[in-house]
Amino acid sequence: MEALAQVLSLIMQPCYDLTGNWWLAILLFTVVVKIILMPVALWCQKNAIVMVQLMPDLNRLKIKYFGDAETIGEKQNQLYKEKHYHPLLSLVPLAIQVIILFGLVDVIHGITDNGAPGTEFLGMVPIEDGGASWIMPLLAGISAIIMGCAQNRINPLQKEQSRMEKNTTNGLSIALSFVLGIFVATGMAFYWICSNLSAIAVQALCNLIIVPKKYIDYRDLDETRTELEALNSLNDNGLKWYQRDPLAKREKRDYKRFFKTVDKHLVFYSERSGFYKYFEGAIEWLLVHSDLRIHYVTNDANDQIFNLAETQPRIFPYYIGEKKAITLMMKMDADVVVATLEDLDNFYIKRSYVRDDVNYIFMFHHMTSTHLTPSEKAFDHYDALLCAGPHQIEEIRRAEKLRNLRPKTLVEYGYDLLDREIATYAAGRMTTDGRPTILIAPSWQEDNILDSCIDEMLGQLLGHGYRIVVRPHPEYTKRYFARWDALRQRYGTVPEEELLFESDFSSSDSIFAADVLVTDWSSISCEFSFATLKPTLFIDTPMKAGNAAWEGLGIEPTDISLRNQIGVSLAPSEMAHFGQAVDEMLANAPRWAQRITDVRGKLIFNIGHSASVAGQYILDSVLAAQTKRKRGTVDRGASARRETNK
Repeated sequence: MEALAQVLSLIMQPCYDLTGNWWLAILLFTVVVKIILMPVALWCQKNAIVMVQLMPDLNRLKIKYFGDAETIGEKQNQLYKEKHYHPLLSLVPLAIQVIILFGLVDVIHGITDNGAPGTEFLGMVPIEDGGASWIMPLLAGISAIIMGCAQNRINPLQKEQSRMEKNTTNGLSIALSFVLGIFVATGMAFYWICSNLSAIAVQALCNLIIVPKKYIDYRDLDETRTELEALNSLNDNGLKWYQRDPLAKREKRDYKRFFKTVDKHLVFYSERSGFYKYFEGAIEWLLVHSDLRIHYVTNDANDQIFNLAETQPRIFPYYIGEKKAITLMMKMDADVVVATLEDLDNFYIKRSYVRDDVNYIFMFHHMTSTHLTPSEKAFDHYDALLCAGPHQIEEIRRAEKLRNLRPKTLVEYGYDLLDREIATYAAGRMTTDGRPTILIAPSWQEDNILDSCIDEMLGQLLGHGYRIVVRPHPEYTKRYFARWDALRQRYGTVPEEELLFESDFSSSDSIFAADVLVTDWSSISCEFSFATLKPTLFIDTPMKAGNAAWEGLGIEPTDISLRNQIGVSLAPSEMAHFGQAVDEMLANAPRWAQRITDVRGKLIFNIGHSASVAGQYILDSVLAAQTKRKRGTVDRGASARRETNK
């Protein structure tokens, strides 16, 4: 430190000779030191820019291996080595400043020990001398605050950090500056204050010499950051940061139990309880016709599968929240995975990266087309699709050809939910009061029936002997509750016997009890008309399309073509004929029943026994995977024996 103090004195003394004031000398000394250390600042500037350049790749790693901290850490270190980034370089300027500060101890003592006039305050230490010297810790803390705010805006690395990272960095800087100001001489604290403030000018100069925007793709950074933030916001249950998730222990326990189970041949993945109905027929068939253990992963803690598992010992349910499910699915080690999830591997839920031989089977949760409502790539990463009808097979094959995709296995399956709905309706469990029932059940996108023409509809139906049920999409009541509540209040004086606003979506009784369904673009039309053989009245509100390129396939979606096969469609401008259209449908019920029967027979596979088709295909897939694995073991064993014989 003596040698360092002598070197620093060689700079400090000329500064004093030039200014004639020790405070100004310390200020000038700080400027000179910053100039000398400018190459170090530029070096750190380059390192910071490299880090920001890496951020999009780091974000992609965190997305791809979401929740797998160990793998993310390994991949991150590999990326740092490839790009020659050194995380500790950002601490070099701070380390140099601390060393200089230690060297200034003897310099300040050398100034004050002579007792020159005006140097008394320079050597005071707040913790020892008190008094006016306490102003220095306060000023040191303020200088750190100013520096932190400026660096958050102009430092290329710090401005891209998260709020927590910024707060941590600035908090440590403020605490260090304040504590330092308490325990060192005021002259040293003054140097620290000057150093904090001059760092802003140094950073601004670095930005002029090495312009960050020339080297950083900010658009790519923003896109990956937005996607990662969306992932991190999953499972947002409204809890404060200090509140514990009451389901966390259960989720952790189920997660460990899932991966402790070896030889998981078959896994079903469900996003919520209502999705079990799409798997129900296949699962029931497998339970009767095989000895398979069925592992069922669900994002819904209240999924009905947990109650079913209490009476069925071969069903093993696991509650895994949306966020944790991302990690679980990436580490999936089963032979076969069955899901209704669209866009596998396109968004959050990925194919397994620990096994490349997992067979992913998709089950449709609708009977309509594959290229209008779903996204263009919704099914690209599945190995097999259980198709409802020939239209879906034609569409998938056309998409594979046009986009040069790997051919998938397309199974002529049908739609088990429809089979059960047909059976339920045939059993005659619905009760009515004899009046014709009109069910209004729209979709939830903007400009749907409830937002565009519901008042005109009700005006033509009320008072004409109908029983009217308004059944909104569950998403509508969740997103637009104020609109839904206002609608109910407008008709609050109408008796429920004539107009019922249904808010319980757990039952399908109102669907089966209806004589005419009124909808816009909801897929409920197929379930209603194909199960009851009764017509649907479609209102041509603006069409919803999840795939903007749907017309490029060259096939008219059944979402459009069916509108005038199983019912009648009306434009909003034709609403004056709405009541007349309802009357004609009711008057011609037998003709509609025959027409819908013909359409259903051509559109849907295996009506009445689709569950056995799905169950048999899933079972065959599991058995094929087991055979393949055994054959691989035998082949490896034979190869090893040949090597031994050699």
